[in-house]
Amino acid sequence: MKKMANACSNPDCGKQLMAIRDALEVLGGKWKIPIICVLAFYKKQGFKELQREVVGITSKMLSKELKDLEANLLVKRTVLDTRPITVKYEITPYGISTTALITELYQWGVAHRKKVMS
Repeated sequence: MKKMANACSNPDCGKQLMAIRDALEVLGGKWKIPIICVLAFYKKQGFKELQREVVGITSKMLSKELKDLEANLLVKRTVLDTRPITVKYEITPYGISTTALITELYQWGVAHRKKVMS
């Protein structure tokens, strides 16, 4: 992490900031990380199951966020040949790679909350 401390004095600062912007674009917003966390925990979920687990998300927003996560290869959508048609969502191995980052964000958030509240 020491590289980031001097990132803007580094000639590669622009490239580093672009990579950070890319990561924030993929994971940013209110709902993407909770969706990833639910799928990492349960492995596979149907749409309604996901909506129940991600408290407060609307069907429209869940659908949008799942499409974004699928486009970024973090979530896989499988249509099962059932009547009525069943759709299952699961986290991909690439999506699992985000869990270390999410854990770091969680740990920083806990420490930050303690610091600010004291």
